[in-house]
Amino acid sequence: MERAALFLDIDGTILSEVTKEIPQSALDAMRAAKRAGHLLFINTGRTFCSIPPKISQFEFDGFLCGCGTYLTYHDEVLFSRSIPEKRGREIIDKMIECRLDGIMEGTQDIYLPSRMSRFDRLESSRRYFQNAGLGLEEYIEKGSFVYDKLFVYADELSDKDTFFKFVEKDIEPINRGGDTYECIQKGYSKATACEYILKKFAMETEQAYVFGDSSNDLSMFEYAGHAIAMGDHAKELDPYTEYVTAKVEEDGIACAFSHYGLM
Repeated sequence: MERAALFLDIDGTILSEVTKEIPQSALDAMRAAKRAGHLLFINTGRTFCSIPPKISQFEFDGFLCGCGTYLTYHDEVLFSRSIPEKRGREIIDKMIECRLDGIMEGTQDIYLPSRMSRFDRLESSRRYFQNAGLGLEEYIEKGSFVYDKLFVYADELSDKDTFFKFVEKDIEPINRGGDTYECIQKGYSKATACEYILKKFAMETEQAYVFGDSSNDLSMFEYAGHAIAMGDHAKELDPYTEYVTAKVEEDGIACAFSHYGLM
């Protein structure tokens, strides 16, 4: 078949959130697709520093991180855009003023609150990142650092409307459920990452296959010629989904690759 560019989300797509492993069938299918001449890219909301070793050790052609704000091809950085430091500090200060809490996600590190948060899910994320050696150097309340995106937690005590109004000129929130919001730089997304790669390799959208499961995959589902949802996926993806495969733990990637003749 014609050479294709395959764009794969991480969590719940190739990395099981149940077993915390990449199924062997997915590894075999991805290697077969590479042997067939296709390009394989991770396309993730995670920033580069938080790519799990199990993912970075696979021979992907590149990593598209931070919802389109940090793009690599082999060892080359193709594109990088962070929130300017001054603006980043304004956003943090406003978030605290509005009684939200959050995690700032940079290319080099993750930045967490110094104090224990009232949000249990943030504390769970703190444990995850710190176990990975991240979020230990500087805290969000002070320090000179830049970041690419942020993840915000709100509740009934938060003035989230005021906060989102303050950031609307340059930040776009994605509702991740449970009053949590993935806040990405406006004008950048998983779709702009796909577009950059297709232009680089003079490929058409019909040569793009995207694989995902969550609401932050929506932009690439809208963009690509072929959109494949995992067996467990956000309902927002349904209008743009061409094919629903099995769950990641049930060989979903291998099933999808076989369905499309990608290996």
